[in-house]
Amino acid sequence: MGVLPKRIILMRHGESQGNLDTSAYTTTPDHSIQLTPQGIAQARHAGAELRRVVAGQGCSPDWRLYFYVSPYARARSTLREVGRSFSKKRLIGVREESRVREQDFGNFQVQERMKIIKETRERFGRFFYRFPEGESAADVFDRISGFFESLWRDIDLNRLHNDPSNDLNLVIVSHGLTSRIFMMKWFKWTVEQFEHLNNFGNCEFRVIQQGSGGEYSLAVYHTEEEMLEWGLSPDMIADQKWRATAPKGAWNDQCPWYLDGFFDSFAQSDDETDDEVIPNEEDERETDK
Repeated sequence: MGVLPKRIILMRHGESQGNLDTSAYTTTPDHSIQLTPQGIAQARHAGAELRRVVAGQGCSPDWRLYFYVSPYARARSTLREVGRSFSKKRLIGVREESRVREQDFGNFQVQERMKIIKETRERFGRFFYRFPEGESAADVFDRISGFFESLWRDIDLNRLHNDPSNDLNLVIVSHGLTSRIFMMKWFKWTVEQFEHLNNFGNCEFRVIQQGSGGEYSLAVYHTEEEMLEWGLSPDMIADQKWRATAPKGAWNDQCPWYLDGFFDSFAQSDDETDDEVIPNEEDERETDK
């Protein structure tokens, strides 16, 4: 197994022209939407904040970063401004990764039509609703699942070329829904739990960090109050706190959506099910006569 990253950090792009004025999508392809001056300033500030996270108190002096970035112009521009906070020797590399792009909402977006479509999505459900000519969040989940396989293969084969003595920080500069889907996949959250998650603000980031036992958790860096603001339920937060100290690969028996959430009730003992008479083939033939 290659060197596991100490942190996986998900960052949304800075404020874009589309965030400021949705009419931009009627004339400009989504992938070409640019950052606003405010978005550029947000990205530079986020770079300074990111440096504080990876180089702060208690961190190894030998830390490095590897970036994955969405091919969309606003994500690439965000990365460019974030990079101003780091020297070249701290950066292992950057890879453009199309699978962490924004959800596809269709081609040029007519404002009035999109307003009706988004109202329909609220009634249908955000995860399964597929935009005409575009994607559903479920489609994004599928391509993020493929990205996971590539990510672990890169780590396993040490394609990131990281020295084991360095703290490795993987930073994914992407989009709001894509980042929420990444966390859903990573932490095995359900569709219902996803539906309650709030979007990232522009240039906000979430730090998924290895805890003392080797498991990854949001609770190592982030507070309970922050997680509540993001839409995590008390059960989800309890699981994050458990992960912060859990041994690597451990199973949280107290996590309700891993088992209990799928059943109404369980037998009190194995004896209750053993007492049931299961007909054999001969009994069934006698019944049929």
